[in-house]
Amino acid sequence: MACGSCGTGTPNGCKSNGGCSTGGCNRLNVHDWLLNLPFSDPESNCKIVEVSFKKGSRKEFFRNTTNQYFEKGDYVSVEGVGGYDVGEVSLTGELVRLQMKKKGVEEFSPETKKILRRSTDRDIETYHISKSREQEMLARSRAASRVLKLQMKLSEIEIQADGKKGTFFYTADDRVDFRELIKIFAGDFKLKVEMRQIGIRQEAAKVGGIGSCGRELCCSTWLNDFKSVNTTAARYQNLSINQTKLSGQCGRLKCCLNFELDTYLDALQQFPDYADNLDTAMGTAQLIKKDIFKNLMWYILPNNNKHYPLTIARVKEIKRLNQAGTRVDELQAVEILSGKAKEVEPAFADLVGQISLKTLEKNDRRRRDQERGNDRRPDNRDNRGPQQNQGQNRPIQNRGPQQQGQQGQQRDQQRGPQQNRGQQQRPPQNRDQNRGPQREQRPIQPRQQQTPPQQPSQDAPSTNNEN
Repeated sequence: MACGSCGTGTPNGCKSNGGCSTGGCNRLNVHDWLLNLPFSDPESNCKIVEVSFKKGSRKEFFRNTTNQYFEKGDYVSVEGVGGYDVGEVSLTGELVRLQMKKKGVEEFSPETKKILRRSTDRDIETYHISKSREQEMLARSRAASRVLKLQMKLSEIEIQADGKKGTFFYTADDRVDFRELIKIFAGDFKLKVEMRQIGIRQEAAKVGGIGSCGRELCCSTWLNDFKSVNTTAARYQNLSINQTKLSGQCGRLKCCLNFELDTYLDALQQFPDYADNLDTAMGTAQLIKKDIFKNLMWYILPNNNKHYPLTIARVKEIKRLNQAGTRVDELQAVEILSGKAKEVEPAFADLVGQISLKTLEKNDRRRRDQERGNDRRPDNRDNRGPQQNQGQNRPIQNRGPQQQGQQGQQRDQQRGPQQNRGQQQRPPQNRDQNRGPQREQRPIQPRQQQTPPQQPSQDAPSTNNEN
């Protein structure tokens, strides 16, 4: 697994380039959840430390004879073959004792190697120089095996930190005579050669990859115990026997087929045994599938493609009648509703569903049309000068025809002869037409001189008849 800081291979984030103390960059990583737990008796603590090599590809146990305090991620120099090796501390404390019990390693075994010291700068520099030779040596060793025509595949090379020993991991179907190959390796690489055969699953764990589930391979992250997998596990889980879908990256059956097998076996215990065939009046019904989620057993009749789902109680009843020598007329299959169940509408109002893009588009279009109409108006008063806008402050009065005539005479007297000349030449109709659309066009009436109202004379006879 790789963390987000240094998983790209460049020294970003914690700048450790794959060796951060969190252990997220190592395969088969274990979280030490008992790290900060205090103990009453410090002398009873486990003196064994788990050390990983090649980023978790290989893990071994070493004895801490000097009782130094090591944290997860520290580099330590341990005993090697004819020298020393450099590894990374992956687990300390009481969890190491549990791991040793799981793998069958004795805590006080005399064969357990020791931790020499905390790695110095020179040890780490030598370690990086030795690791830089592995890719070139792998390419040359594969070329040498092809020249000798050996039926084997070299998958990985691990060189000791001091460069005195090299372990060559290979896969092969049959026994391989690689004595001549060892002589070539020892002469070219100048180190002690150890050939170690591994299986196909171990090779996939070292290479790594992404499974069909979209996650990293289990063998590369946490799985270290490879159990045998067969097609019987797929049959118990009602999976189609398709080698392409059931095979993993290694070409063997997927290890995850065994993960839920125990759950299926426990659920199948309540199903009746020896119920593969049921005798009916229409023929012998054959069992094709067991559904542990709905507790149903599916049968099919001869010369009929229809599937009949039966309950466990009905199957037991039919089996009891068949043992008594009676054939049932009907299977009494269970009705299964086809399609999805109708979803219940929520009681709250979905505000997101009420807003549509068409409504927003109509509002924007209406707003744009209003802005264009305002720009096209000829009597836009906002663009007038200060002299033209003086008339806006005057109150509007409804003037009658007589007041209009008096004001027109006063206006003509104030104007000069040159100013009134244009009005005499311009017909009065154009003046009324050039008025705004809000003003009503009234008919032109000739101007009349005002005459004082006539008072009735006293001599005139009255029109009212007085009694």
